[in-house]
Amino acid sequence: MSRYAFITAVAIFLSGCVAQREKPAPVEEAKPTPEQPQPPTTTVPVVPTIPAQPGPIEHGEQPAQPAPRVRHYDWNSAVQPLVGQMLQASGVNAGSILLVDSVNNRTNGSLNPAEATTALRNALGGNSKFTLVSVQQLAVAKQQLGISAQDSLGSRNKAIGIARNVGAQYVLYSSATGNVNTPTLQMQLMLVQTGEIIWSGKGAVQQQ
Repeated sequence: MSRYAFITAVAIFLSGCVAQREKPAPVEEAKPTPEQPQPPTTTVPVVPTIPAQPGPIEHGEQPAQPAPRVRHYDWNSAVQPLVGQMLQASGVNAGSILLVDSVNNRTNGSLNPAEATTALRNALGGNSKFTLVSVQQLAVAKQQLGISAQDSLGSRNKAIGIARNVGAQYVLYSSATGNVNTPTLQMQLMLVQTGEIIWSGKGAVQQQ
């Protein structure tokens, strides 16, 4: 009996040892690691991107403006018969001084009245009834009266004033009127002393 009791006691002792070995080891609670101080972060400012500047606005090529039409007229054909009629007018004293005013443009467009004035003076050149006031005399008279040398006088009163200044007895006042494509040349012979119109005429002017 004592033998069996000894064996039982040994068995109980061994089983207690095994139980102690199989008991899990105590788990230690993990402690948080203290945070290390972080060095300050240097923030680099972001440079904004400058948008590309627009270049100069390039306009498309403008279409070339058409050159103004230059009209040429057959002034001689219109002037010659009118001058012939004027030289035959009654009441004109031979040997009188005549001031030929520049032809005025009274049409609805642009023309060169200087061509008409030249044709008029050429038609009167060498006539036996009038002595013409020269271009130089006319320019001096305009200067004395404060009138531009290019001024075509433009009015009958101004033309008569110039004529009196140069000692002329007659003034030939002329103008181109009507449609610029088919103008009409009008001429008036005036007596300087009274301003009376002693002859007038008109004729069509053709383009060349």
